[in-house]
Amino acid sequence: MSTVNTFHLPDLGEGLTEADLVTWMVAVGDTVELNQVIAEVETAKASVELPSPYAGTVVALHAAEGDTIDVGRPIIDIDTGGGPVDRSDVPAETAAAASDGETERVPVLVGYGVAGEGTSRRRRTGTTPRVDDAPADGTVTLGITPAVSEGRRRPLAKPPVRFLAKQNGVDLTAVTPTGRHGEVTRADVTGYLSDRAAPSGDGAHVAADVVAESAPATRHLEETRTPIKGVRKHTAAAMVTSAFTAPHVTEFMTIDITETLDLLERLRVHRRFAETRLTPLALISKALLIALRANPSLNSYWDEDAQEIVTKHYVNLGIAAATPRGLMVPNIKAAERMSLHELASALVELTTTAKSGKTPPADLAGGTITITNVGVFGVDSGTPILNPGEAAILCVGAIRRQPWEHHGEIALRSITTLSLSFDHRLVDGEQGSRFLADIGRILSDPLELIALG
Repeated sequence: MSTVNTFHLPDLGEGLTEADLVTWMVAVGDTVELNQVIAEVETAKASVELPSPYAGTVVALHAAEGDTIDVGRPIIDIDTGGGPVDRSDVPAETAAAASDGETERVPVLVGYGVAGEGTSRRRRTGTTPRVDDAPADGTVTLGITPAVSEGRRRPLAKPPVRFLAKQNGVDLTAVTPTGRHGEVTRADVTGYLSDRAAPSGDGAHVAADVVAESAPATRHLEETRTPIKGVRKHTAAAMVTSAFTAPHVTEFMTIDITETLDLLERLRVHRRFAETRLTPLALISKALLIALRANPSLNSYWDEDAQEIVTKHYVNLGIAAATPRGLMVPNIKAAERMSLHELASALVELTTTAKSGKTPPADLAGGTITITNVGVFGVDSGTPILNPGEAAILCVGAIRRQPWEHHGEIALRSITTLSLSFDHRLVDGEQGSRFLADIGRILSDPLELIALG
């Protein structure tokens, strides 16, 4: 007889007790190899790919995309033998699905675990059919995507593309892929949406009339409801805790960074930076690190349990990054030890990894101070909320060419506004002001950056 092994959601570290199932990479009936990625899950801190601990044939999936699964709960059954499945170890519905290709779409246990054990919390959406909405033949798919419910391999697509499709209610199996490796791209999804939205012929007028007549009854169709999960759920809870726990103070300083930008252009053509993308953020980060040496209180945290202020003598520099999965703040470990070249390289790697959704949980933990750059959105300044467990966060506004007093005359200069939020339990007004002034002085005069860096 064959042996059916059950893979349970493993402990993903960092004290995490649950994860959201984002994407199945396999379907019932697929053959998987050892360490082949079978699913992508999203925790409160990062997106994680799950490799298979077994080689064999998939005979059951115990969760549907969108479910929240507790650590230790079963998520997949894999037949590791070569012969017939031992149906004493597999629920009847699954055994039937594995042996009959035409009924592979029937596995109603998906998302319910073995024999209705309740292995996950099913998502609440308006598109998931209830049991009492089932067709007469009793077949209930319970929100399973066609690729899983019909036993076909899922369309290839990166997580951000799947997220875009899910947000717009697009079935990826209906989209023609144009990617190099046969994957569905973002352009494919947006093109599909454009084609679907385009009116054509008299049918468009008929559809418009129907919508107009039934508008009061279908008003909910004009809304989009997104479950609060994963990174966004974690970020929301952390920001609320921070805002109502740490007494925030925010100060602003507008500075002329023309000379620093001139230095940036000279460094970009230097052979040392030939293969590194050097940005203003690298110089701003370096200025912050230099300013911390004289203002260590900005690199501390409040230990409520011990009733102590803990000042750290290392800097894990957090960089707030907008990603398809929401706001993330990965950090550069031991940034205070890095040269400008090393810091610039680390920033490029950090932002690239974050935008791809592949930041490991370890890079999201242990930050000591953060920079957030709202200038990339054309915003001049803001009042940032502290990252929990940190004393300060620096917000960088847009860099604009505008009239400014320079050597007693009015000239067009490159101007930006810095805003610093800090925890007033840890940082006095004088300390916070000196820190912000030090950063401004260094960025206004690049000789400070060179001499102190």
